[in-house]
Amino acid sequence: MNDNHPLILIVDDNPINIDLLLNILKGEYRFGVAKDGAKAMAYLENNKPDLILLDVMMPEIDGFEVCTKIKANPIFKDVEVIFITALSDAKYIAQGFESGAVDYITKPFKAAEVKARVQTHMSLKKMKEALNIQNIKLEDQVKSKTAQLQEMFNATVGGMALMAESRDPYTAGHQHRVAQYASDISKNMGLPDDQIEAIRISGLLHDIGKIRTPVSLLNRPGKLLKAEWELIKTHPAVGFNILKQIPFPWPIAEIVYQHHERIDGSGYPRGLKDGEIMLEAKILAVADVIEAISSHRPYRPALSIESAFNEVKSQKGILFDKIVVDSFLSASKKNHRETPLAAGPINKGLTEKTGETEPEMYSATNSNLN
Repeated sequence: MNDNHPLILIVDDNPINIDLLLNILKGEYRFGVAKDGAKAMAYLENNKPDLILLDVMMPEIDGFEVCTKIKANPIFKDVEVIFITALSDAKYIAQGFESGAVDYITKPFKAAEVKARVQTHMSLKKMKEALNIQNIKLEDQVKSKTAQLQEMFNATVGGMALMAESRDPYTAGHQHRVAQYASDISKNMGLPDDQIEAIRISGLLHDIGKIRTPVSLLNRPGKLLKAEWELIKTHPAVGFNILKQIPFPWPIAEIVYQHHERIDGSGYPRGLKDGEIMLEAKILAVADVIEAISSHRPYRPALSIESAFNEVKSQKGILFDKIVVDSFLSASKKNHRETPLAAGPINKGLTEKTGETEPEMYSATNSNLN
């Protein structure tokens, strides 16, 4: 017998039934034979048939129990089982399907019926195998294509971020560092990967709206006029209008729109309050301020990371979300970035450097430094 022929296991306690099935199906298949349920299970320890013809009424272990055991084994869950039985009551047929069988053949056997049912299920098995192979190929192609698309997506986002930063040498790398800070906070909060990725992308693009801000304002070493400050404050809305046209799988445009909002309603451009602000934007706000305070700007030298930590701690629950701030500080400790904090808030020093009045500033968080 050709080893490429499908293997059928016949399980029946009646030798006459076994001989009948062998004579009906001979020439097209290879066969295994077991005369009870225990022998069938023993046979499966060393063989994996393509199809099992299984008697229902057998001593010790009936066919229903044997079928249930076979289907419970991951190795044999794809092996088709056809019951061979003299029981024609609907409840037994239903029980057979419930135990995992795909069909049944009634006794006494009719040769044409046996051949037709076996051939049908063997053909279905071949079709399933072919589909599985095709699915594996398609999955590999999808993975490859997805990786290419992800690479293109990351390159595009990186290019957009670089385009925005190239106009201002003092903030080069700012958006990438904000994205990293925001990702650290998000991971420490235990957010799902998809949400973390949305926050990372938002961080890379959060200042893209500054592409419409005059370079002279971005690089101004001295004080800003009120009208100039109001112009700078439009960059979240500008960023929103740019990004809303892009079909991101996340609400990137809205996150960017909200990254200067503060939970007490003192932020801009819409003056949103705590419950109205997206969690992603709350995270971005803390990351943005930390990076801005600790980086050099034309109107002031870089301040210490301790000063940045102290600022967000002093505004926890006022401007910044408590959970987000605590998560940032916790993430900083894990990454060994935190050192003893300086005493007192830094609002006054930053206000003097940027030329804004205290009521207009909302501290470091509302100045042109970020």
